[in-house]
Amino acid sequence: MCKDIAVIGSGYWGKNIVRNLYQLGRLKYVCDINGSLLEEIKKIYPDIQVTSDYEIVLRDRQLKGVMISTPATTHYELAKKSLMFDKCVFVEKPLAMDLGEAEEIVNLARKRHLRLMVGHILHYHPAVRRLKDIVFSGELGKVYYIFSNRLNIGRIRTEENILWSFAPHDISLILSIVQDDPVEIVSRGNSYLQNGVEDVTITYLKFRSGIDAHIFVSWLNPFKEQKFVVIGSKGMIVFDDTVKEGKLLLYRHNIEWERGQIPIAKKSDGEVIKVGGEEPLREECIAFIRSIDEGIDVITNGEEGLRVLKVLKAAESSLKIKSEGFRKSEFVESIGDYFVHPTAIVDDGVKIGKGTKIWHFSHILSGSEIGERCTLGQNVVVGPDVRIGNNCKIQNNVSVYKGVTIEDDVFLGPSMVFTNVYNPRAFIERKNEFLPTLLKRGCSVGANATIICGNVIGEYAFIGAGAVVNTDVKPHALMVGVPAKQIGWVCYCGTTLKFSGDVARCRYCGKQFVLRDDQLIFKGEEL
Repeated sequence: MCKDIAVIGSGYWGKNIVRNLYQLGRLKYVCDINGSLLEEIKKIYPDIQVTSDYEIVLRDRQLKGVMISTPATTHYELAKKSLMFDKCVFVEKPLAMDLGEAEEIVNLARKRHLRLMVGHILHYHPAVRRLKDIVFSGELGKVYYIFSNRLNIGRIRTEENILWSFAPHDISLILSIVQDDPVEIVSRGNSYLQNGVEDVTITYLKFRSGIDAHIFVSWLNPFKEQKFVVIGSKGMIVFDDTVKEGKLLLYRHNIEWERGQIPIAKKSDGEVIKVGGEEPLREECIAFIRSIDEGIDVITNGEEGLRVLKVLKAAESSLKIKSEGFRKSEFVESIGDYFVHPTAIVDDGVKIGKGTKIWHFSHILSGSEIGERCTLGQNVVVGPDVRIGNNCKIQNNVSVYKGVTIEDDVFLGPSMVFTNVYNPRAFIERKNEFLPTLLKRGCSVGANATIICGNVIGEYAFIGAGAVVNTDVKPHALMVGVPAKQIGWVCYCGTTLKFSGDVARCRYCGKQFVLRDDQLIFKGEEL
């Protein structure tokens, strides 16, 4: 059997990965910056190569994969570098600490046709596999809600809070069972030992199906508890990972209605569900090996890790608010004088003006600046390094890429599109060929319109819905069609102007204009 996998990080958890990979006959290298750990590894596994130089590992062309078990803050850099050297990657949770970095890793793995796996180990536990089989079979009936407790007194981290340390496993399993993303996320907690590092959190997830989930995590608990419970209309199932026997119990409790009005609980004894005794970490390592050898995708792939990370980031945002909670199913995070929905992501190095609101599932990338009193709808992406003026409105599903500049009072309709490369190819990198696009003060772009890069949209111009603009647009011009052509002129208020000779008066607001040398000139307002 070929030894073709390296383990990066051999400490608290990494040493267990080393043990399993060695037993499976695939371990070639152990890499760690801690020399004493490497000496210990060498004593236990004398035929394994050990090194503190990550470059030596990556340059080995016979090496097919790396398993990364280092502090979470290093995951992005190590995973990205490994993929760039054409190695398949397993990375312990979380995939990265920053959502943009995680997306970059996922896209890089996809682009280079490499396997990317995240260490959400619960999915490889035989009891959890059986639990999911029971849930998906309908044996529990309609799922009402899910709750998990992951409590301990022991290793306390400094580089991440309890939410990031303990909750990813339960979030991953909940998303897998519900098979949907939450529409509402609220998290509360507190920092007792280290300022800004929460020791205890309780997180609430609400789903479109009506299923609710609660996750309670703490490393300041007097006893260890790891329970995952699914409540259904026909029964309840409990996974308890702290007991040796009876890890999975099925309770066929149900509710009967006496005279159709009074609910009566009908209890039953817990039924032990037999499960295999396989070590979950070994099963996880086998899954990674099979993904390399046979090209088999895994349930905890990069995309799944990204979904979990989005929930974590939203929950972390919610932690910053400890007062009002949520109202009318829309929990809003207030940061200074602007608002960010907890499902939205705002990277470091972003400037946002007073009174601006950023709504569900939007992402503002680093280096971007958004002015005052702006509204960004659902699923809006801005950046990196984009400038947006004051009082702008960006509707749902709009991406404002690097190279686009937006002045004050601009309106962007739902699902309109910017491009930033004139002749894109998936297999050619053209980031150095971005063409600048400028939207000047007061212009409007209709729904589903497309603005080809390298053009200027003049002040108060109006781009009709579905139009494709591939030239500069004059101030106040009305543009429609594919490709877009000018068919008239619009007032400051957006009303189409009707001319008598070369003079027009807006029928809506009374402003007067004159055409001179194919340019619209403002003459004043009706008295």
